[in-house]
Amino acid sequence: MSRLKISAISYLNTAPLMWDFEHAEAGAKVDFDFDISYTIPSACAEALRAGTADIGIIPAAAYATVPDLVIVPDVAIAARRAVRSILLVSKAPVDQWTTQVRTVALDTSSMTSVALAKILFAKWPGGARDYKPMAPDLDAMLGACDAALLIGDPALQVDPTRYFTLDLAEEWVARTGKSFVFAFWAIRRQALAGRNERAIAEVFKKSRDHGLSPKNLEAIAQEWAPRLGLTLEAVRVYLTHNIHYYLDPPCLEGLKLYYRLGAEIGVLPPAPELHFL
Repeated sequence: MSRLKISAISYLNTAPLMWDFEHAEAGAKVDFDFDISYTIPSACAEALRAGTADIGIIPAAAYATVPDLVIVPDVAIAARRAVRSILLVSKAPVDQWTTQVRTVALDTSSMTSVALAKILFAKWPGGARDYKPMAPDLDAMLGACDAALLIGDPALQVDPTRYFTLDLAEEWVARTGKSFVFAFWAIRRQALAGRNERAIAEVFKKSRDHGLSPKNLEAIAQEWAPRLGLTLEAVRVYLTHNIHYYLDPPCLEGLKLYYRLGAEIGVLPPAPELHFL
């Protein structure tokens, strides 16, 4: 049987999920053979759509656009409060955005956060804006538009003394009272033929659990803090406080609401029922 192809994302927030896959030399054990490639969230979704990957950490929005996917249960990149790595950034104070932010540059790395930004603008602060997809270069984005959406590591590196920011997870929780799910593992249904689905799900759960152990979280912080120019404490807090790695019932409630609102304003097609391994 062929090796399963994984499309993963090379952001700090995925490091705990990838622990077993990336540390086999340190004794971590993965019970299946995988080929792993790394990309950005939007391209990860496209790899599953095209069939060039079997499994991916897909943006939540992709589940509404890529057919025949099955979700690995209980594992997610989610938030129950401010997330710090999904930001709207502007030079104008947030309380002036209703009048001063009319154009928004949207990070082309993103699918879920782009739809989230459009939902939040459409439903609450002053209605839809004019949107422009752009590469995640903050200077260029703010040179072209009044505000910019950044996700992942570039958002973590925004200097809060130079800009005004709105944390989209924090805004979602404040407006809806729900958790927000940014991404989760999904598998093409065709790739499951003849395979032990429960065993595959356990591989990804165990990798998450091992990555979140205190010892391994500290190793991740030691590796990523200098890479991103952040303090060790900032990385520790991000991984243990800002990111929630469980696709639990509150996250599922938030996910379903996101799909409903996205379809309601036309930024997402109606999502299928959630199907799990």
